[in-house]
Amino acid sequence: MLALRLTRTAHLAVHLRRLLVAVASAGTGFLLLSALGYALSHPDTPGAAALRLAWCAAPLAAAVHLAVTVARTDPGTRPRSGLSAIGLGPGRLMAVSATTTALAAALGSVAALFLYLHLRGNLTGGPPSGRVAADALAVGQSLPAPAVLTLLVLVPALASAAVAQALRPRDPRPTTTAPRGYGRFGAYGWGKTRETFGAYGRFGSRTTAAPAAGSRAAGAARVGAGGALRTQASDPHPPTPTPTDGTTQTLDAVPSHPTDVTTQTPDAQPEPAPEPTPRPQNTTTLPWGIAVLAAGLTVETYTGNASPAPTPGTAPSAGVLIGWALTALGLALAGPGLTHLCGRLLQAARPGALRLLAGRVLMEESHRIGRPLGVVAAVAAAAYVAATVYDGDGPAFGPLATLGALLVAGCTVATLLTAAVAAKHARADTTDALLRLGAPRATLRGAAAVRAAALLALFGPLTLVVAVLAALPLDH
Repeated sequence: MLALRLTRTAHLAVHLRRLLVAVASAGTGFLLLSALGYALSHPDTPGAAALRLAWCAAPLAAAVHLAVTVARTDPGTRPRSGLSAIGLGPGRLMAVSATTTALAAALGSVAALFLYLHLRGNLTGGPPSGRVAADALAVGQSLPAPAVLTLLVLVPALASAAVAQALRPRDPRPTTTAPRGYGRFGAYGWGKTRETFGAYGRFGSRTTAAPAAGSRAAGAARVGAGGALRTQASDPHPPTPTPTDGTTQTLDAVPSHPTDVTTQTPDAQPEPAPEPTPRPQNTTTLPWGIAVLAAGLTVETYTGNASPAPTPGTAPSAGVLIGWALTALGLALAGPGLTHLCGRLLQAARPGALRLLAGRVLMEESHRIGRPLGVVAAVAAAAYVAATVYDGDGPAFGPLATLGALLVAGCTVATLLTAAVAAKHARADTTDALLRLGAPRATLRGAAAVRAAALLALFGPLTLVVAVLAALPLDH
């Protein structure tokens, strides 16, 4: 009920994004039912039917990717402070988001079933209509209900599971831990919290002598965990000042045991624990993406040379399909790292304000738009390969192949646009702060243009190189 209420009271833009998920689910479900109809019409060729079903994996993955992106940008299921007190913690919101995604995808699957039955003539009682081939509709044969139900439930189940996996609550990382060894910089082993370079002698921490040898809490300013400076104002035992009138002043007895550094006076407040520094997750998948991309090109080259070139009426082999899938996965994994690298290159060689702002924004948004950019590059490379291989007699794509191509391209472009809009909303506070400080709007628009040009200059040649390498084994 909560998922239905959140769905009903959402904004128009949220409804439009969920409608895109439903349309993608409907198109994918129709392709799956068409593969089932072809298998029923051609029981003597199970290999061709299995290959048609395998080609449905591309639109299925594109639809699931779009559903995950839409769920990430849904403002109704975003965790907020105070919601845990009424039972809407991160786990409950994740379940609500997965349920909403399943409802939208199920609506598309039901629409696909009604359209397929209408084209078969089961709803009207007349002959089959439409441009879909008769062998894909299995006219005159009864559809097995378990197979139809399994294929139609596939998209909602995978989409909701992917959303639950992407939005699952994650345990916070430990803030600070003590090093495993004695001495500075971990003499007997590295701890999880390492001191930064220069923290030992920063701000003149070694220029002021301590009043006594046995006291670690008194004396000069010390550097806390993570490089935070502790001054003498927060010292529980400050040093006794030396008189300037020439008289001798008796010092208090120094305790023989070291003073606990965590002891605080009633006036001094304990310092808050420093927040954990996030790891640069955007560049960790770049080597894996390059490795998977190389593996995909290798598999495609091997299987493409071993099999004859596909004609306009046939589809590539299963090995070529696996190679294309690995290539697309490699580009998707390398997308965030390449976007982060693009932001760093923009800030190289004495950058000005425009390049500095554009590079910082790209580095910050690499985890949002990097993967959709990689997927779009993979789809563009696949389109180039298809146009190159089938350019002899013109592409002999039927209505189902055209539907699959439009579905994959539309889902990838919609995913990229959704991620870009979400990134723009995420940095709205930063943009308002820059405008309040006097930054002209032309500078912000120029930074956006520089980011787009930099991404096009990086991903354009990369896509072309991958497409040419992927088309070489098939054009022989």
